[in-house]
Amino acid sequence: MLEELCERQCGVVARAQALRGGMTLSAIRARLRSGQWQRVYDGVFAVFSGPLPRQARLWAVLLRAGPGAVLSHQTAAELAGLAVAQDPVHVTVPASRRVKRIPGVSLHMSRLTDALRHPTRVPPQTRVEETVVDLTQSARDLDEAIGWLARACGQRRTTASRLLEALNARSRVRWRGELAMALRDVAEGCHSVLEMRYLRRVERAHGLPRSIRQRVRRRAGGRWYDDVYYADHQVAVEVDGRAAHPDEHRWRDMERDNAGVAAGESVLRYGPADVTDRPCRVAAQVATVLALHGWTGSPRRCGPGCELT
Repeated sequence: MLEELCERQCGVVARAQALRGGMTLSAIRARLRSGQWQRVYDGVFAVFSGPLPRQARLWAVLLRAGPGAVLSHQTAAELAGLAVAQDPVHVTVPASRRVKRIPGVSLHMSRLTDALRHPTRVPPQTRVEETVVDLTQSARDLDEAIGWLARACGQRRTTASRLLEALNARSRVRWRGELAMALRDVAEGCHSVLEMRYLRRVERAHGLPRSIRQRVRRRAGGRWYDDVYYADHQVAVEVDGRAAHPDEHRWRDMERDNAGVAAGESVLRYGPADVTDRPCRVAAQVATVLALHGWTGSPRRCGPGCELT
């Protein structure tokens, strides 16, 4: 029984668990003295020697935090594949309990830990939707908060409707209106803050035709996705927020763009500075290409200082 528990918890066990599993205090001390076990936190042990793997450390934090604790925020995002591993480890504990400071751990309190917890994933962690909402609330600014929404849906970890439901369930939410509006754009297929800026500042603000997002193109061995596609005019627009691509990504993007041109489409590509700082010029260029492909409409100025000509 104890052996199975240790295996499930990546080689980490709490003192109380070891005692329930048939160990005695003297047996625990003997293993610690001999180096067979190592103390991670007070009352929490690793049943092996040597460095502590990441998963073992996460279990150790949970056992030290006590009953009802769940990994949350950036750490839950790490486990969901939305972020890379980093310190501190984030854990949420029931508000009814008082937990002493744990080195290397950021503690959060909640009255709803049972509702926030994912029903099946181990180690115990918050649901993806709750994780993302938590991250929007700890974000440095609104763009970072919206970025979490776009990333979660872009990676197909959840949906905009589920995120909106989790958002509405919270009684106090910073940027509630802005996040709800961003989720509407996410539902339309915007998978990054830059794609939202294009939709709002370039396409909508200047009266360009309505585009579709994340168009799927089949190819041998996989598929391509076009960020923005004007289907009636065969014009694709790629908005790219990455300053530098690995070689394989550059080649993949080039191959996708060339395939589009070979199929008779026009492909335009813009970076962050274009969409953020020069949206009117981008709109003018896109409108020109659309007109060359049969668009009979005309763009409109977005305001008194619009650079559209």
